[in-house]
Amino acid sequence: MNRFPNREGQTVPSVTFRTRVDGDWRDVSSDELFKGRTVVLFALPGAFTPTCSSTHLPRYNELAPVFKENGVDEIVCLSVNDAFVMDAWGEQQEAENVRLIPDGNGEFSAGMGMLVDKSDLGFGQRSWRYSMLVKDGVIEKMFIEPDVPGDPFEVSDADTMLAYINPQARKPQAISMITKPGCPYCARAKEMLRQRGMDFEEVVLGRDATIRSVRAMTGKETVPQVFVEGRYIGDSEALEAWLEQDEAAAA
Repeated sequence: MNRFPNREGQTVPSVTFRTRVDGDWRDVSSDELFKGRTVVLFALPGAFTPTCSSTHLPRYNELAPVFKENGVDEIVCLSVNDAFVMDAWGEQQEAENVRLIPDGNGEFSAGMGMLVDKSDLGFGQRSWRYSMLVKDGVIEKMFIEPDVPGDPFEVSDADTMLAYINPQARKPQAISMITKPGCPYCARAKEMLRQRGMDFEEVVLGRDATIRSVRAMTGKETVPQVFVEGRYIGDSEALEAWLEQDEAAAA
């Protein structure tokens, strides 16, 4: 039996969060976050910790535009950390699409029945990992990680929540492009993606990779070289052909 309560159908705890905005303290109430709004909140054990930094927060940040297309007003990340730590973590993660809220005293987590003792790790009291969909302050759906030792991460992820909200939601594809400064073909490839609102990660020759890396991955010595969801696409002309094919398939 899971010791963590499922609070679906109940209102969120009424607390005041101590946050920092532009270098000043600003109190944020539960009502301000949730009243009259549709909010996805995910809670995690701590800022800067491995799973939280590598997967949990980044994926919610990546899928934030899709959540908004499907009726979510805001995505909130909550952790029992102070405001300074949460601000620093958000800046490091470049998580501009997610609002990071510090539950510094653990009041919200305790009210949710999700406060756990992590003293064995030197963490003190922290939040158990979970996610929830909140509409006008009422919890519609919760995904609570299983009550097993360690830090399970199986159901509170962004993809699971999005699948609950809309199983047919179209997710952005993971795109990486190897480029070099001053390359007109690279500029053309980037513009094609931007015109379609498609995000991509840029790997710059001389900074992030060498021509040897390009040759090892593609067998080519020219740029750009584009990859989508682990699939090698090719240069700018190959990208254009792939985009046309992708758009035709989606029509």
